[in-house]
Amino acid sequence: MRPPFEPARFGDRRRLRIGLLGGSFNPAHEGHRHVAECALRALRLDQVWLLVSPGNPLKAPAGMAPFPQRLASARAMARPPRILATGIEAALGERYSALTLAKLAKRFPQARFVWIIGADNLWQLPRWRRWRQLVAHTPMAVLPRPGWTRKALAGAAAERLAHARRRPPALLQGGPPAWTLIPAREHHASATAIRARTGS
Repeated sequence: MRPPFEPARFGDRRRLRIGLLGGSFNPAHEGHRHVAECALRALRLDQVWLLVSPGNPLKAPAGMAPFPQRLASARAMARPPRILATGIEAALGERYSALTLAKLAKRFPQARFVWIIGADNLWQLPRWRRWRQLVAHTPMAVLPRPGWTRKALAGAAAERLAHARRRPPALLQGGPPAWTLIPAREHHASATAIRARTGS
């Protein structure tokens, strides 16, 4: 399987820093690009992959656009070569983030992955299958989300991982578990609101 990145483009032998922003992208919007750009700058990443899910286990299939349509919307929002959209999760045959991360780490040992989520997903992280496995092996970056940031920082996952919280520049210094809250403005774009406006 060919990786979305091309190692030769970066001109050195260090491990590439790759941020993974997973989601349904139903559809992709400016908020996704905002999150990717904030993570690129704050963590000095080489790339961010918009990891389009073949199907979120925590979301009902009703109202979910077909996978090719969602992937196309993510590609339209991407900004190669730094922000790329990929359907690699479907190619791996996975829907659960922890299992996807484990497979990516084996396939691309030259990459150092960072899992990127919004504060709403930090709040619901204990609902994810094998979430402890995910945070034990992959550094995690959290971006503010309207109405969720304070709630998430007081939630069960943040409390359990309080010992592993770091400032953004130090996230990749040392191994996981490690997570950070990237200070950034909240972006109010919402896929739900876009679907409501377009009637899709």
